[in-house]
Amino acid sequence: MKIPLSRLREYVDIDLPYQKLAHRLTMSGNEVGEIEVIGSTWDKIYVGHVVKIEPHPNADRLRLATVSLGEYELTVVCGAPNLSPGQRIPLAEVGARLIDARTGTAETLKAAAIRGVQSEGMVCSERELGLGEDHTGILVLPEDAPIGTPLSEYLGDVIFNLDITPNRPDCLSVIGIAREISALTG
Repeated sequence: MKIPLSRLREYVDIDLPYQKLAHRLTMSGNEVGEIEVIGSTWDKIYVGHVVKIEPHPNADRLRLATVSLGEYELTVVCGAPNLSPGQRIPLAEVGARLIDARTGTAETLKAAAIRGVQSEGMVCSERELGLGEDHTGILVLPEDAPIGTPLSEYLGDVIFNLDITPNRPDCLSVIGIAREISALTG
């Protein structure tokens, strides 16, 4: 059974590092088989706000997006059809590690001139972040996403894969595991 740490925190205050929490759960009889850390590789990726979009001077399908990170703005070249002004989106700065949508391997984002215009970063799809397979457009975040916040803080999470034994049906839900954690941590 997979349970996100963010869901557990809705029910119980957890101040232990996730590794120690996993150890305590395992010692209580609820074995944590695997821990998946979403966003652990999202360095230099932030929540951005699309300020304006202009046509690319040398390409029909590409556009120039001005994206604000709060303290400063970057201009990126983008070909995604779903990008529009006012959206909150993930923005990767030069040096970020992203998954190449074509090859599926992680690569470091480099500064590039695309058809004669310098792109200072990249707006990201689900596939480039490793969140899913959708690469048809940019991942659009909720309107209340805080601009300039590292994406790992906003979307990152820890997923525990628990192996619940048949004698513990009380632990077959998020609330059941939250109660177990409450009992284990006081």
